[in-house]
Amino acid sequence: MTRILADLPDEDIKWLDARAVEQGKSRASVLRDVVRAFKAQSPADGNKSWIARGAGLWKDRTDIADGVEYQRAIREDRRPYEDI
Repeated sequence: MTRILADLPDEDIKWLDARAVEQGKSRASVLRDVVRAFKAQSPADGNKSWIARGAGLWKDRTDIADGVEYQRAIREDRRPYEDI
């Protein structure tokens, strides 16, 4: 187990101490439990979780046109590659 040094506000230390007394544990043990609980609530793959949460988010929006149609519209004034 690795030891860390962290600066916490006095309020948080008081909270940790109160939980430790309630549970009959040390401050460090409560802190480990809190980190473990937070980790369990967090997505397994934090790098891709925002993609999963955002996928299809705008699928029901009626005020947004088709993306491909938009791209074609803004590129209409360009010359075709055959002419280059």
